[in-house]
Amino acid sequence: MKKLIIVILGVLMVIGLVGCGNADKNSSGTKGETTFEKAKKAGRITVGFANEKPYAYATTDGKLKGEAVEVAKTILKRLGIKEVDGVLTQFGSLIPGLKAKRFDMITAGMYITPERAKEVDFANPDYSIAEAIAVKKGNPKNIKSYADIKKNKNATIGVMGGAAEQKYLTASGVSTRQIKIFNDNPSALSALESGRVDVITMTGPSLKAVLDASKSNKVEKVEDFKQPTIDGKSVRSYGASVFRKGDDDFKEAFNKELEKMNQSGELLKILKKYGFTEDELPGDATLEDVLNH
Repeated sequence: MKKLIIVILGVLMVIGLVGCGNADKNSSGTKGETTFEKAKKAGRITVGFANEKPYAYATTDGKLKGEAVEVAKTILKRLGIKEVDGVLTQFGSLIPGLKAKRFDMITAGMYITPERAKEVDFANPDYSIAEAIAVKKGNPKNIKSYADIKKNKNATIGVMGGAAEQKYLTASGVSTRQIKIFNDNPSALSALESGRVDVITMTGPSLKAVLDASKSNKVEKVEDFKQPTIDGKSVRSYGASVFRKGDDDFKEAFNKELEKMNQSGELLKILKKYGFTEDELPGDATLEDVLNH
């Protein structure tokens, strides 16, 4: 009798183990889905963006707009992801938010940098851009470069927190005491208008967008601004959509569609809608080209 009980228990244990094995397999099948697979199945995705025209911003009626947004939406739709939900986030919190899975990709026109590439994966660039500055009308402190700010210890410059310009300024020798950080570019412009800073800096299209929106007669863009050079190299930058580390299938599919858009001229059409020109196209530059520049 004892032997029979032992045999029965053994059989039950084997069945239980097989059952657990099947359960694990089914569970891992679900858990093993990539971000891309889940998004395609759901037909929607959540993206992180910062309120920065012309790259990504929310309109007064809550619609998600911008160069980076429209490029991403066009590609995502072709990949079977028709709905895009945006999560407005301060620029400096975009990468932490992506890593914490508050959203599944970033569409904010984020510059590709080696430091950022250690934490996240960039797609190939969808634009290239140079820097710009604005000052009080008449440029009373005669600022035409970051070097001029370095020389004038009384000059202060406003920049959006987390933006690449902050790094460019310090690398150009501008004291951290001269650099004032703001949540977004419109806040920096407001500080310039009120005299809390003497100059503001951002990308050319961003500056055009905030100046056009404000219609301010108190400030002006410095047309003969001298582009900064860091370690002997121009700081012309490239921006791209951003993915979490490990989302390789998503990034590769995205890059294939982006290349088609670039070759067909569709990318340029989108860029032009947001104040870019042919000069801001990424050309044949890939992520590796930018990181190895």
